[in-house]
Amino acid sequence: MSESTKTLTVARAINEGLRRSLERDQKVLLMGEDIGALGGVFRVTDGLQKDFGEDRVVDTPLAESGILGTAIGLALRGYRPVCEIQFDGFIFPAYDQITTQLAKMHARSGGRVQVPVVIRVPFGGGIGAVEHHSESPEALFAHTAGLRVVSPSTPQDAFTMIQEAIASPDPVLFFEPKGRYWEKGEVDVAGAGEGARVLDRARVVRPGTDLTLVAYGPTVATALRAAAAAEQEGRSVEVVDLRAISPLDTATVVASVRRTGRCVVVHEAPTFLGSGAEVAARVTEECFYSLEAPVLRVGGFHTQYPVAKIEHEYLPSLDRVLDAVDRAFAY
Repeated sequence: MSESTKTLTVARAINEGLRRSLERDQKVLLMGEDIGALGGVFRVTDGLQKDFGEDRVVDTPLAESGILGTAIGLALRGYRPVCEIQFDGFIFPAYDQITTQLAKMHARSGGRVQVPVVIRVPFGGGIGAVEHHSESPEALFAHTAGLRVVSPSTPQDAFTMIQEAIASPDPVLFFEPKGRYWEKGEVDVAGAGEGARVLDRARVVRPGTDLTLVAYGPTVATALRAAAAAEQEGRSVEVVDLRAISPLDTATVVASVRRTGRCVVVHEAPTFLGSGAEVAARVTEECFYSLEAPVLRVGGFHTQYPVAKIEHEYLPSLDRVLDAVDRAFAY
């Protein structure tokens, strides 16, 4: 491990990325419920108010619409606000501000106005939470033109992508897989975030030749486990981490599927009208003559997120992903 490489959790990597952005640009400020002295409920902003002050790391009232409305005004005045939505299910009071104001201002002004707001959203399951604390609403925002929607899956991507999101001139929904906050990985902290440009570029995490598994955020780790299990049966599975749901890096996915001939898409959100449906449609359009089987999807069910005790029945498990792999090979 080099001197510039640290072993960090996903949560700590985001914290380090936020710190770099705060140091680099005096116009960057953080806003959210309990993000200051407490450091956020997941401690992602721990220590930042102490080091940068209450004017730049701002504890807000419990009012998501107010947080976003204030952030839009600040962005119009030249600031780069980073808003934390404490839990994914709390974002809906701000839905109007995000989709009818934040997403539209750049186009409405004919490109003359930029609103560089980042909205950090801990999302997904895996923590045994109560109602409104485990949701996957990313498709609602990906469907809205004018918003970037991204999700890191590793500490390195978390560190790099949060800095790129803050530097972007566009509004960014930054979905953080809360069930993976404490997973560790090596992070190159020397200069990362300056010119790396990975925010909207998918990556091949594991190469393979027989089937492509497409995932993002919390399900990338599940996909990698499935690929390792499939290898024991003599199947070579390629894993693609989308990173961005909007804009979608179709080229990387299409290139992979043209090599493998099969595709399975995995996400925690319901499959009905989910982001996997868009991936499946694009793959079918671009790879029709290369496909050996229909594109299959594995995700949540078209129902409310269940109570914590049975969330393991709802989330895409290793067995469910492997079942889809088996069905793709059965054609």
